[in-house]
Order: sequence, then C-alpha cells, then structure tokens
Amino acid sequence: MKSPLCRLVLVPFAFLTLAFFAAQPAEGGDWPQWLGPNRDGSSTETIVPWKEKPKPAWRLRVGDGHSSPVVKGGKVYLHFKDKESEGETLICVDGATGKQEWEKTLPRNAFSNKFGNGPRATPLIHKDKIFTYGASGQLACHELADGKLLWKRDLLTDFGAKNLYFGASGSPVAVDDSVLVPVGGKGAAIVALNIADGSTIWKAVDETSTYSSPVVRPDGNVYFLSQGGVQVVSVKDGKPVAKFPLVDRLNESATTPVFLKDGLFASSVTYGGVFLDTKPGDNFLKSIWKKGALSCYFSTPVPDASGDYLYMVTGALSLIAPPSSNLKCVDVKTGNELWSRPKTGKYHAALMRLADGKMLLVDDFGDLRLFEPSKEKYNELAVTRICGATWAHPALCDGTLYIRDDGFLIAVKLPTK
Repeated sequence: MKSPLCRLVLVPFAFLTLAFFAAQPAEGGDWPQWLGPNRDGSSTETIVPWKEKPKPAWRLRVGDGHSSPVVKGGKVYLHFKDKESEGETLICVDGATGKQEWEKTLPRNAFSNKFGNGPRATPLIHKDKIFTYGASGQLACHELADGKLLWKRDLLTDFGAKNLYFGASGSPVAVDDSVLVPVGGKGAAIVALNIADGSTIWKAVDETSTYSSPVVRPDGNVYFLSQGGVQVVSVKDGKPVAKFPLVDRLNESATTPVFLKDGLFASSVTYGGVFLDTKPGDNFLKSIWKKGALSCYFSTPVPDASGDYLYMVTGALSLIAPPSSNLKCVDVKTGNELWSRPKTGKYHAALMRLADGKMLLVDDFGDLRLFEPSKEKYNELAVTRICGATWAHPALCDGTLYIRDDGFLIAVKLPTK
C-alpha cells in the first residue's frame, strides 16, 4: 500500500500514458488514437515557426478529464466526465467550426480522485466504431457516425480486478476484429474482446495492471507494462512470449513502450529507464542498458527521425524541491544523456515528431514549443501559450492542433509548410 507521503509526491505522475498502438494505418489527416496514427508520437505534417501568436479557431467548454482528443474525417471526439451526473460523456465536434454534432452519456460506477474525476484513457477509433475506457473500468463501443451504444462491459467487475488509485487509464487497441484492454485481476492483466459484441476472446497474465498502455507490433505480439514488468503476449491467443522484470515501487508505471530499431525503451517513476533487445533470438527482451536517472512520469518519449536519439521528459522525486520536469536528449546506443533543458513543465510535457523531423512540445502549463532536434543542444524555434493547465496529449490534423485543458477543448491553427 502506498504511504500518504508517497501519494502526496507522486500522484500527478500516472495520468497521461493513456492509449494504444492501432495495427491498421490511419487515413490521411486522421489522429485516431493515443500518440497518433502510428501510436508513436509521430505526425505526417510539417509546422513552421510562427511569427505571430497562433490564436484559437474555437473553444468548447467540456467536463473533467485527462483523456486526449481523437480525430477522423474532420470530426473531433473527446471523452470526459458529465457535469451533472456520475457518468461519462463522449462528444463529436466538427473540427473546422467547433460545433457539437452529438453527445452520449453513460452512467458509471462511482469514482473520485483529488487530481480529477474524469476519464484518463484516450478513445480509440477503429473502422466505423469508437471505443472509450472510463476511469471506473467501463469499456463502451459506439457507432462512430451517431454515437449509438453498441455494447458495454464493466471490465473490473467482470474480471475481478480492483481499480487503481488514479483510476483505469489504458486505452484499448484494435487488431482486426478484436480490441485489447489492460484490466488486471487474476489471469487478466490484459484481455481481448470481440469488437462485434464485447465477448471475451482471451485473457492473459496473472498480474496487477498499471497506468501504461499496450503497443501491438508487426511480430504478432502485444507489449505492455504490468506491475511485474514488461510483458509480451501473442495477439492471437494471449499466450505469454517473454517478460522483463521492470517493477515500480509505487505501481506508477505509466509511459507507453517506445520502439527504436531493434530495441524497446520502457520507464517508470522509481525504476528509471531500460533499453531492451527485441531482435528474435536468445537475447530477446534482455537489457542492453539501464539508467536510473531516466525516470519518465507519464510523458512518453519520442525518438528523432533516425531512431538514434530519444527525447524524453523526466523528473526527480524530492520532498524538498518543488516539482519540475526536464527535457532530455539521450543516445539510444548507450543511454547517455547528451543535454538537458530544465523546468520543461511542472510534471509533464507531451512530445510529437513532425514530418520534417522537428519536434512539438506542449507542457502542463499550456505552452507550445517548436524545436529543432539536435544532439548538441536544445534549439527552440518558437514558443507560445495555447491553453490553460493540461495533462492531455494533443492531436494534430491538417495544420490544426486540438488540445484540451482544465475546462475547454481548443482548436489552434498552426502555420504549415
């Protein structure tokens, strides 16, 4: 059990790793899941430095939550707590005008937390459906066109799992006709459900869930962080393939696993960071290097275009100093820190790699930064404040950045090449 002191220091660290890697490619201009079309924080768009402050095209007041927006076909979808009831609401908004087209609210089991009562997980769009995973563990499948509820399941109850301190936080990932969700409970750290009716296809791994989100890879496996470590199971039947013991002392594992060429980077707030071999063979999932200082909270790192350097937001636990996060550039081969930019946000900053290799960063104060990737130093090209305090990752579509803060869903048009 976590001590009250640990909760006081660490509670903000677990909210935003919320999502999964979709196996199918997205259409041009879509952002259908956590971390974008490829579930790796990369975008196919190019943003140029702005000379004048980008202004919001529209703002729409929304309820409580840390869930990120998703986009398909010019429509923006967001999941948040209903303002009037113990329920959660999914809305569809016209991306150009901000006009709301429909909303659906579902009741949920009671959930409250002093760092927000709304959903953490980011919705997943797959084919003609949209999936939401609420803070109390309710998975719902809706028609994308009009929000009609097709089915829902209370996964924590169904699989005998206890909710986490910050609430269920991992978004589902779709593979063909199944949707994969981290749950926890006996034999159900991750489960696969039929997207047609929500029936169980398989369940796997007898461990507690974390706030981290699984990633599906072309090798036919799904990779995810349970409380016991990095898990690899078969997408087909859930059969365990491999495991690496990455254990966070406070069960605060929250970042999404990051793949770089033949390796995987994983991190947690007390463990630090580790780079694992993912080449087939005897060394599969063996440690290449480990660095205790590379402790990511809930900001998922993003590699540069070459895959040789990794940009990440880290921080140190302290009972004395005020919270502060650092942006770092790390050599993937060695794990050595090449440079660090201090005070990049309070607890968190979301990273995104653009088509030309440049990087966007939104910190939890609401500042947007464009910087040039370099192993030599931090090279900022532009900066502006675009929203209020936020722990949500933005979506970028057709030159418009969609972001939610404490009270609003906001669309900001950025200059493109």
